[in-house]
Amino acid sequence: MSPDTALRLADALLALHLGVVLFVVGLLPLVLLGGALGWRWVRHAGLRAAHLGLMLFIAAQAWLGRLCPLTVWEQDLRRSAGETGHRESFIGYWLSRLLYWDAPWWVFVAAYTAFAALVGLAWWWVRPLRGRTP
Repeated sequence: MSPDTALRLADALLALHLGVVLFVVGLLPLVLLGGALGWRWVRHAGLRAAHLGLMLFIAAQAWLGRLCPLTVWEQDLRRSAGETGHRESFIGYWLSRLLYWDAPWWVFVAAYTAFAALVGLAWWWVRPLRGRTP
């Protein structure tokens, strides 16, 4: 694979990763608001199961001391593109500043665990519906 291709793939993966973060973080307030306003789509069982499962996976990865698989894959692609310690692409630079934070590992473990607990509580506060939802 050429370095340009690897860099483009790394940037695309970083954009996907940011989308996953926006889904995980953004869905919780939408579920809570939608539950209060009667939005049926926030009670879709498949959507809610994916949300809870993804958050539990993220928290478990943190507890195990492992990086997100998307982060590992992106880093591998950037290394194969010849990037060293810094981001050479515009997209990689700015999206990584949004996504990656410099903090002790325990901060991430605590934050992900607390957020997973909130997502789990939201399951009870705004119960998913069985069967079809519009």
